Amino acid sequence: MNILFLGDCENQIVHFLNEENDVSVWDAKVNSEFVSQFDYVISYGYTHIIEKDIIDMSKNGIINLHISYLPWNRGSSPNIWSFIDGTKKGVTIHYIDEGIDTGDIIIQKELYFDEDKETLKTSYNKLKDEIEKLFINNWDNIINKNFDIKKQNKNDGSVHYDKDTDSIMNRIDFDLPINELRI
Repeated sequence: MNILFLGDCENQIVHFLNEENDVSVWDAKVNSEFVSQFDYVISYGYTHIIEKDIIDMSKNGIINLHISYLPWNRGSSPNIWSFIDGTKKGVTIHYIDEGIDTGDIIIQKELYFDEDKETLKTSYNKLKDEIEKLFINNWDNIINKNFDIKKQNKNDGSVHYDKDTDSIMNRIDFDLPINELRI
């Protein structure tokens, strides 16, 4: 299979996919003609907005890996906002649509953290490891479409933008236990 991986190549997923596929890792902005050349497009930590015409040209939809339990904490820095907002924590694999993390959910997993012991840094690392394992363990189901789609109500949950996160970043200590997080 010919796979386009949008995002950073330093993760378990790229190594896993490279074992049996031709994988191109891309971090720059893509266009519809480029995307149409690939059997699958996977986005993980990709920082560019993917427009509808690009989504429409993908052969099997564009799969996104997001470290939140959607529909909560769509958009920027979901790990931070899940603790600030007191929402469910977890990871979600979903299709990209025109919205911000509003596409149909393929699979997700809720996670729990001991806020007395975990920090934002350790919780982020656990979410990252968990979504990578979830993807790898479900890759065959994903490509064979052996899953039940869960539609998202775009009015449910929450969304945070870069500007929201930028306004609090200088006040966050990522090494403090989460229960000491003060904004």
